Amino acid sequence: MPSSQRDSVKEFSGALGDIGTLLPLSLGAVAVAGLAPVPVLVGFAAFYIATGLYYRLPIPVQPMKAVAALLLTTQVSSQSLVASGVLIGAILLLLGTTGWINRVARLVPGSVLSGLQLGLGMLLAHMSLGLMATSWPLGLATLALLVFTLKLLPNWPAALLGLGGAVAFGAMLGAPGLTLPAADAIAFTWPGLPGIDQWQQAFSVLVLPQLALTVTNAIVLTALVVGDYFGEQSRRVSPARLSVTTGLANLFLVPFGALPMCHGAGGAAAHYRFGARTGMAPILLGAALLMVAFVPGGLSIIAAIPTAGLGALLMVAAVELAVSRRLWTAKPSCWPVIAVTALVTVWVDPFFGLLAGVASETVRAAWVRRQKIA
Repeated sequence: MPSSQRDSVKEFSGALGDIGTLLPLSLGAVAVAGLAPVPVLVGFAAFYIATGLYYRLPIPVQPMKAVAALLLTTQVSSQSLVASGVLIGAILLLLGTTGWINRVARLVPGSVLSGLQLGLGMLLAHMSLGLMATSWPLGLATLALLVFTLKLLPNWPAALLGLGGAVAFGAMLGAPGLTLPAADAIAFTWPGLPGIDQWQQAFSVLVLPQLALTVTNAIVLTALVVGDYFGEQSRRVSPARLSVTTGLANLFLVPFGALPMCHGAGGAAAHYRFGARTGMAPILLGAALLMVAFVPGGLSIIAAIPTAGLGALLMVAAVELAVSRRLWTAKPSCWPVIAVTALVTVWVDPFFGLLAGVASETVRAAWVRRQKIA
């Protein structure tokens, strides 16, 4: 196979690396909250294509996890969902255009960022185990196939082989796939303008829990992880620009039926681990999502992917995010800070993990100064 074709296959394989996060959360929200699947998929496709064209690197696009989780567990109206997207988009656009988000990023110590990466990786691993539990034999077999390919056949498209293996294993084992609504919801629907009650519900129930996760994981950590992978190539991927692109996507796409969306450190790790190296990966995935949305029978292709296979993909991404080079090179005195940050992130949420980490780092720095004086 010519090198250009081989690179294209690797890019597409890398593009699929993050669907273990993308599909379960977004289609779970579609199935439970009754959202129209086509506008949701088109929203992700548009944001992915715009992201690939703008950053020219494999920057991920993901559903906002706190919003998706709350849609799965609470009664939230479609107008409140629209209001949450507009509010989050406006706040992130303000933080990005003013540059305030860059100042926040510079204030976070490296040890705290390592702890946040570790904690978020652990959260993703926990989510992946839940998905794999739907069929342990299939999940473990897919995970073994992925690890074998990544370690022994690094030039092969691991994500493509893993998904193909998962579908084949699923057909043999009868493993469950993703659940989609029975109704064929193709048209773009206008949910209507939110009223005052919907704005209030959106701010208190959806926006406040999501902002902490977005600022830490989707903006600050994403810029850090992409910088680790691509060095000087990633100079465009600053916290301010990630904040602006996330804000614009939510302002312009959520009112037309898309889910609130963001970038994500785990997604960056997943795309890179499975072979993506350029902006072609998000463009290819965006085009694939458009085909799934509009080609007859496209949604059934997604529904055929076993949930446990997606869990295996997510587990690889979780380990890639958690076990960073920065973690291994940290000073021994930083280990308690990393541990506290990670544990609070897992037990509470990333915002309180950030606060606990900064407090621990302040204590650590004071102790190191006292040791030097003594």
